Amino acid sequence: MMMKRLLALAALVLVTVASQAQNKAEIKWYSFEEAVALNEEEPKMVLVDVYTDWCGWCKKMDKETFTDAAVVEYLNENFYAVKLDAENTKETFEFKGEEYTQATMAQSMQVRSYPNFVIINETMENITQLPGYRPADTFLKDLKTTLEQFK
Repeated sequence: MMMKRLLALAALVLVTVASQAQNKAEIKWYSFEEAVALNEEEPKMVLVDVYTDWCGWCKKMDKETFTDAAVVEYLNENFYAVKLDAENTKETFEFKGEEYTQATMAQSMQVRSYPNFVIINETMENITQLPGYRPADTFLKDLKTTLEQFK
């Protein structure tokens, strides 16, 4: 009898944990082209996360900062978030009449270190960069300061 209760309790805990993991809020990442199109319909700033596959600090941002509930909510509400692989030369897209790859776009944004967060305003002009790894509370504070400064 006790064993059945323990198994039932264990099953309940597993189901609860699994459902919470599925309901966990995530940042809505867009392609650069999607962010541009969405900005035309509903203007918002764009946050471009410029990363590389080998960047350990980029992975730490993904794992820790970009999973923080407050960061997720603030980014989704106030920005169109874009991931840009600074070494991807395969796919091309058009922006302001020019053709870019993710790598050439990162170069045109003058990104020299990773991770780097380029903030683009509603008129699609680069307004600032936030270079380097930032824990969730620092990243959130920096986003809010940037939004207040440039709105």
